[in-house]
Amino acid sequence: MAREVELVLEGPERKAFEMEVDSEGYHSVLLPAVPTGTPYLFCLDRTVTRPDPASRWQPDGVHSPSRVWLWDGSGEFGTPSAPPNWSGHLLQDLIFYELHVGTFSPRGSFDGVIDRLDHLVDLGITAIELMPLGQCPGERNWGYDGVYPFAVQDSCGGPEGLLRLVRASHARGLSVFLDVVYNHLGPEGNYLSCFGPYFSRTTRTPWGDALNFDEAGSDHVRHYFLENIRYWATVFDIDGFRFDAIHAIRDQSAQPFLTDVAWVAGQIAEQRGRPVHLVAESNLNDRRTVLPPERNGIGFHSQWSDDFHHALHVVLTGERDGYYADFTGPNDLREALESGFVYRGSYAPSFGHRRGSPSNDLPGRSFVVFSQNHDQVGNRFRGDRLSASLTPAQLRLAAGLVILSPCLPLLFMGEEYGEPNPFLYFTSHGDADLIRAVREGRKKEFEGFGWTGETPDPQDPQTFLRSRLSGLPPEGRDPEDRRKLFGFYRTLISLRKTLPALALPERMDDPGNRVLLWEDHLLLVQRTKGHHRVSLIANLSAQSRVCPKVQVFAGDTGRVAKAVDSCDPRWGGEGSLLSSEYPAWGDGGEVLNLLPFQIVLLNEVTG
Repeated sequence: MAREVELVLEGPERKAFEMEVDSEGYHSVLLPAVPTGTPYLFCLDRTVTRPDPASRWQPDGVHSPSRVWLWDGSGEFGTPSAPPNWSGHLLQDLIFYELHVGTFSPRGSFDGVIDRLDHLVDLGITAIELMPLGQCPGERNWGYDGVYPFAVQDSCGGPEGLLRLVRASHARGLSVFLDVVYNHLGPEGNYLSCFGPYFSRTTRTPWGDALNFDEAGSDHVRHYFLENIRYWATVFDIDGFRFDAIHAIRDQSAQPFLTDVAWVAGQIAEQRGRPVHLVAESNLNDRRTVLPPERNGIGFHSQWSDDFHHALHVVLTGERDGYYADFTGPNDLREALESGFVYRGSYAPSFGHRRGSPSNDLPGRSFVVFSQNHDQVGNRFRGDRLSASLTPAQLRLAAGLVILSPCLPLLFMGEEYGEPNPFLYFTSHGDADLIRAVREGRKKEFEGFGWTGETPDPQDPQTFLRSRLSGLPPEGRDPEDRRKLFGFYRTLISLRKTLPALALPERMDDPGNRVLLWEDHLLLVQRTKGHHRVSLIANLSAQSRVCPKVQVFAGDTGRVAKAVDSCDPRWGGEGSLLSSEYPAWGDGGEVLNLLPFQIVLLNEVTG
């Protein structure tokens, strides 16, 4: 850690200002107003110069001087940008749409995302989730190689562009979530260790040195990252955060860093009068993630359920390599729909140990479920989406199970119309050794899945360009097929918002809900709210199946009508064998005939 630090203003007249150090090791100097755009560096012990580790703007790259950025638009710096009537969304009302800013539109920028917000509103999305935006090396990156947590990736449009996107989203009634990475920093342009003990001396993650949240000096490290959350929420008015791989955050302290995050988020929410939602990604299946601190929990609001994805993926594709070896198919999918997690303390072969904790009593909003996301598509050998291998009927089945689940649904950009382009892993590093290491690392990562052939080169600009969406309906090829699938997604989302029985349960094991599996192929998810009940029936097989009516509707019933049927020709189906409505059941021997991969929602009023 430097003993002497100078602030150096670059430009026609280079100026250096000696900084004073306080008792805790912080260096500071107060200068008169410095214009936005002024380049500057820190000179450490009169020997080396480094960019600002808390830089707000790095338009010239990760190795170049930082630049001053102060919001000089309407209002003072840090003034919330939301419209006066913006109140955000309740957690249970969130329908996520994950996107990568650089590949979502031809412009590859925040303004390109703005161009397509109306499409998402029409779809029924309530929250966009942006992949990480901290400045990365080069112009092409997923965002998980960020090395300046406070600087908005300039190739996406920089801080001004993000402000415009958040304002435009709020104006359309969309919440904005940001994916943040607090388990490691990227390898290139990572100068944080020059400024203090920011990294653990004992622990590494699969992606680099772990951050120091529990060793000597960790109080100040925590402060740095807590201020990062405060910065995104108060300056850019971000509505919530998705935390990347919290299982890789090494922290053995009695008061974990993530609990501090929950406290800060609560304070911000109270100050601005609307929620700051916290969603975790974790492979631990740990119920404590979503329990409040007074119940010995972290205090987050929800977490991704990879178990749901893996179980559904095995059902749809039959793949059993890598971590899919832990899943057997339909019964695991039943458990995920019933409990949120499949592994709740049982042995997981790919992990080599027991995994998870009980989740049946957790509310439905504790889980985020999906059939695709950036990891599960982009970390495949060819970055292939489900649309590359599944039939239209299977795609509709996946959509119905995700969107009508008793959990929070997440869509990955383009899935709502069957985007044909892959989503590949791409970088634009400048270090030759690092480029070689990344290429070799990708090949090694694929070994456990038995994929063969030439790995797409992350450094090749074509890898990035191939990952861009080909066009939203009615753009691109086969516009009619895209419109039909889009219409099916839109209908599912509308039903989720309007049918009372589809409200998220306060407990996954709510007695008004049940999940049944017959003959390993027919799945029934029945949910009740007051006098309203729905039955989601899915044929998980490639053969027609018969479902006994008495199993679907037990007890006295009133009018029963189809709310949505995936075999309807409107959605590209071949036509259904089911009637549009049924009277109260009388003959328990009657049956429902379901076509291959058909999913249908039956809407019933009880009493």
